[in-house]
Amino acid sequence: MSVFEIIKPKFWDYQDVAAGPHKHLFNFRRIWQLAVVLISLVAIVPLVSITLIDYKVTQQAVETDFLLRTTRLVSNTWRTVSFFLAERRSALDFVVRDNNYNSLCDSKRLSEILKNLKQGFGGFIDIGVIDSNGLQMAYAGPYKLEGINYHDQGWFKDVIYKGVNVSDVFMGFRRTPHIVIAVRHNLANGSFYILRATIDTDKFNDLLAHLEVSGQGDSFLINKEGVLQTPSRDFGKVLDKIPLSVPEFSEHTRVYEQTYQDKELVTGYDYIHDTPFILMIVKQKAELMKPWQKTRFQLIGFLIASISVIALVTLSVSTYLVNRILLADQKRIMTLHEVEYSNKMASIGRLAAGVAHEINNPLAVINEKVGLIKDMLTMKDEFKENKRLVELANSALYSVDRCGTITKRLLNFARHLDVKIQQVDIGEVIKDVLGFLSKEAEYRSIKVSVNVAGNIPQFESDRGKLQQIFLNIVNNAFAAVKDGGKIDITAKREGTGLISVTFTDNGYGIPKADLERVFEPFFSTKTKQGGTGLGLSITYSLVHELGGSIGVQSEVGKGTSFVVILPLKMEKKEVKNNEDIAGR
Repeated sequence: MSVFEIIKPKFWDYQDVAAGPHKHLFNFRRIWQLAVVLISLVAIVPLVSITLIDYKVTQQAVETDFLLRTTRLVSNTWRTVSFFLAERRSALDFVVRDNNYNSLCDSKRLSEILKNLKQGFGGFIDIGVIDSNGLQMAYAGPYKLEGINYHDQGWFKDVIYKGVNVSDVFMGFRRTPHIVIAVRHNLANGSFYILRATIDTDKFNDLLAHLEVSGQGDSFLINKEGVLQTPSRDFGKVLDKIPLSVPEFSEHTRVYEQTYQDKELVTGYDYIHDTPFILMIVKQKAELMKPWQKTRFQLIGFLIASISVIALVTLSVSTYLVNRILLADQKRIMTLHEVEYSNKMASIGRLAAGVAHEINNPLAVINEKVGLIKDMLTMKDEFKENKRLVELANSALYSVDRCGTITKRLLNFARHLDVKIQQVDIGEVIKDVLGFLSKEAEYRSIKVSVNVAGNIPQFESDRGKLQQIFLNIVNNAFAAVKDGGKIDITAKREGTGLISVTFTDNGYGIPKADLERVFEPFFSTKTKQGGTGLGLSITYSLVHELGGSIGVQSEVGKGTSFVVILPLKMEKKEVKNNEDIAGR
């Protein structure tokens, strides 16, 4: 016997079954195959998708992290180099302001100044005074440069034009790489002279030599022609031209990626203002991504393990479920006649419920319409004395109530229509309602003020219906006011056994012709905005279900006030009769 014969599920031989009322109706093998495929797809596809997304997001996070680290390193190093140069430039500027031309031309005085600069700042090699014709009038330092004319030097022309100059690294008359900082100072006779100092390149190079750069990185300075101003570990010595392209000018630190000799490089740079230097820090991306490699292998391993577990569970669960389906189908054959009978009874029940529901809908409309007609009759003076009309309306309401009781018996298996009466705190109800609209009020800058009198006790009512009433009214207020509008909500005692809640807004207002119709079903002034005209009609019904009343006052251009009057204690008999019909 083969291994498959041992592990083969018992439904495997039912793949070709004939249709019939007393035979197996399912191809269990196909069900099992579909279950395995679909469950695997539903479980594995999202897992793979999430893993790929996580893979990409994590990779981007790692790349973003080392880009930010490179940006910070470039920015901090830029500050260091800029401060080094600015500090020495300011020192020379102080010297020319603190000494006159004649004293600076004194060799002893100049040597003393050089000594002070070395001790105070460091990094100075020599210093010299050059007249307007480019002739070095005085010099203090290790070289014999007194009397040399710099008229044709580029830095001399630049300092005449700008007033200050930081040169790039050049050989000059001394035939060694050096950097010059020169400042021009105007004389009273209209002429000028230049104080020129040479910066120690070794100290300058040390600014970058001791910099710890991750990813086997390299840090160096170049000028705008791409010539190295400091030694580079990977791209040559001072005054060699780097093989990388000179980055474009930017006011701020920038980081970009480029390829050199089949290696991906992360390059950060920043132009050092008022100098010819460009600070560059170059890192190897492969080295920077090494921490990500371990995470990547863990992620792939997790994916493979998860898929294996999902496949095993899917096979087990699918086999178990199909076996259960087989057992259920066998039971189906034995109980076929009972099921047919039960289906017939269920169909009769659904038919009865449907008929009751269809009858109940027009009954609800009739109830609301007749109730509204009755209210309108009692509100008009010319109909108050006509008892015949009121009796007819009461008779219609009584008939609707009888029909509602009958249909309720057919629907009571699925509906629970009794009012839930409980002790209610009016302040808490208003607070709960405003909680739904707080974000809109904040977004539209609508000021909502609530004033609840302290002498209002807890009273009997239906909290859910109160919330719906208040929410409908406040929603209408929000729709009526402009951004930055105001809504006032005031609750207070009203006579004996009553409380009133007033909602006042400073919105558009309701025209006088529409005031008498605002509580009619399907009447709306917002049909173009999608209004159905049912909100206030439902609110009107709910208020009366709770044994209260609602009124409205409005003036176009000034605002609208809705006043809801509620009893402190509800009459349960009245509420129950109304509840049988209302809201269905």
